[in-house]
Amino acid sequence: MSVLAQDAPATRGTTAGVALTVAALTLREAARRKVLRALALLTLALLALSGWGFAKLASLDTGTGGQLTSGEARLVASQLLNLVMFGYSLVAALGTAFLAGPTVAGEVESGMALAMLARPVRRSTVLLGKWLGLVAFGSGFIVVAGLAQCLVVRATVGYWPPDPVVGVLLLGLQTTVLMTLALLLATAISPMASGIVAVGLFGATWVAGVVGGVGEALDNEGVARVGAVSLMLLPTDGLWRGAMHAFQDPTALVTIGQGREAFPFLSAGSLSGVYLAWVAVWLLMVGGLAALSFTRRDI
Repeated sequence: MSVLAQDAPATRGTTAGVALTVAALTLREAARRKVLRALALLTLALLALSGWGFAKLASLDTGTGGQLTSGEARLVASQLLNLVMFGYSLVAALGTAFLAGPTVAGEVESGMALAMLARPVRRSTVLLGKWLGLVAFGSGFIVVAGLAQCLVVRATVGYWPPDPVVGVLLLGLQTTVLMTLALLLATAISPMASGIVAVGLFGATWVAGVVGGVGEALDNEGVARVGAVSLMLLPTDGLWRGAMHAFQDPTALVTIGQGREAFPFLSAGSLSGVYLAWVAVWLLMVGGLAALSFTRRDI
């Protein structure tokens, strides 16, 4: 039986206390499924492989008989760092999206949710606790893995991103956005379908952002609008662009040309406060819809 079903709170308690209890149990459930162990092994493999690749930059042949200068190596390293960070964000997105489905829809379909919801506990409180647990899991992974990757790049190439903390926090927020969407989907459709749809939308939004960037480069307003709309509908790509700007070498835009974005791994500017405020509003709206859907669902 699920850890959540075994250890469900038997008393009403406070909303915050119940939510934190459910969050802790959600983390235990993820650990029981060996997800943490799998992510740890995958992260160590990525760190080792990327460390070997970054170490080879110093001896990389430029094609003219010489080697990269320190400035060129830093510039290449910053772009490769964005590439590796995208891989981490994809791993976090896949992990949280496919965890959200079994955590909600899977327990409802199996009847395990009745062990908790039969008690005097609000469904919205249980969902909030699951959300907190999944946020801690996904965001914690990306923050730890991202900072570890920055340390590997510093040790091998000597490059340190301008704002690594801002970058990993934005990636953590990106994971939170996608997980919130997956949680909403999990209250309405099957576990597998919710994960597939969430990850599919994640990829579609990223592609739309690339298309919008191409439209801006070609001064095509119609194509550029595709990217602008996608940034608002699902903010994952917008947060990714902000994270890239925090990781990349400041000289990258000067080298390539101001106003031109070398999609998909170069960003022209940091995120505005207005956009971050929209992300907060988006999370509240989608989270509210998830709570409403879960409350009305037959169990």
